[in-house]
Amino acid sequence: MRDVTIVGAGPVGLLLAGELGRRGVDVELLERRPAAGGGTRAIGIHSPVLTALEKPGVTDRLLAEAVRVRSGEARSRGRLLGTLHFDVLARRFPFVATLPQAMTEAVLGSDAPEPLRGARVLAVIPRPSGVVVRAGHLGRPIEFESRIVVVAGGAAGRELVYRDGALKVRGYPDRYLMTDAATPARADDEVAVIHLDPDGVLESFPLPGGRRRFVAWDPAGTVHGGAVGADRPADTTNAADAVDDGGRATDAADARAGRLREALARRGEEHAAAAVTEATSFGVRRVIAPRLRNGRVFAIGDTAHEVSPIGGQGMNLGLLDAVTLAPLLADWVRTGAPPERELRSWEERRLRSARRAAALASLNTGLGRPLGRSDALRRTAVRAALSTTAVRTLARAYSMGFDADA
Repeated sequence: MRDVTIVGAGPVGLLLAGELGRRGVDVELLERRPAAGGGTRAIGIHSPVLTALEKPGVTDRLLAEAVRVRSGEARSRGRLLGTLHFDVLARRFPFVATLPQAMTEAVLGSDAPEPLRGARVLAVIPRPSGVVVRAGHLGRPIEFESRIVVVAGGAAGRELVYRDGALKVRGYPDRYLMTDAATPARADDEVAVIHLDPDGVLESFPLPGGRRRFVAWDPAGTVHGGAVGADRPADTTNAADAVDDGGRATDAADARAGRLREALARRGEEHAAAAVTEATSFGVRRVIAPRLRNGRVFAIGDTAHEVSPIGGQGMNLGLLDAVTLAPLLADWVRTGAPPERELRSWEERRLRSARRAAALASLNTGLGRPLGRSDALRRTAVRAALSTTAVRTLARAYSMGFDADA
């Protein structure tokens, strides 16, 4: 019997596996992807995570590759509204570390066991003394028992731990275009920039190697007059680009890239626009599970709480889930008895943190929409917030400072 089985070898699953392995726990790591993905969405690692990972040496390895973003600027129509400085807070790491998710996974994976790839978990069945795991691997069924199972497989893992319809899924009408592009040297090489313009938000974040992440609100992909339902996932397709008037398939990829180039050019990012060769499209959902544990089965990361990526806190929520859960599971394995009081406290803190992050993400999503006549009011409000004592509270909020485990 395995000690702990982890479903999902993304950043959250890899971190938990590494943390448990360092504590002598026998870990089985299952991943349905046949190979590590090259795509990326999450790029920012916040101060609470860096602090939590400093002792085992993970933080040093992450920072060796990352850009340290110490400030962010809000701009509108080419003019500066204000600057948010993360170093106004007395912290060990007064910045956001940015690096592609594939690099984050490589660092976290160096401490984790090699995942069994191509393993699609079909069911986790709690028993009094363990959990039965049923999966398919390369066309063959496999089944084994584990003392504890943690599902960290994102939205695809929810059906393993929650009943159909048990979770409320809130879809947002918004869709976004995203790409990572090489940019020439610039004065704001290590500054995050948020353009709040009448036609929607454009976010720009520095990455290693002279690249930047660009995310733009996409009018062509947005559903007007209602929220996106749960059946519209955050994917890289856009139905609006799928066919032309004659019903023939069009080049959706070129259309997305073209719209993103236009969005960049409108904000004075001509060099970046010229570097865009492709763009993905994604939608936004909000899911906050009421519970993270059912006996020996746990759900963490996006499996339990999916928040808007506008604001960049979703992956960090999951990483804090993992790093705070690991010592409790190791204690359970070592003693043979669950630390019930500590696990209840852990679940309450992580649920509270997820609700706070979701509220901030919803605010960010609304702030980034086209506001029409209210655009002047938005500019005034942002300028005021970034020029008063409220700026310290904003810096804390946008760097995960209100997380219960920060």
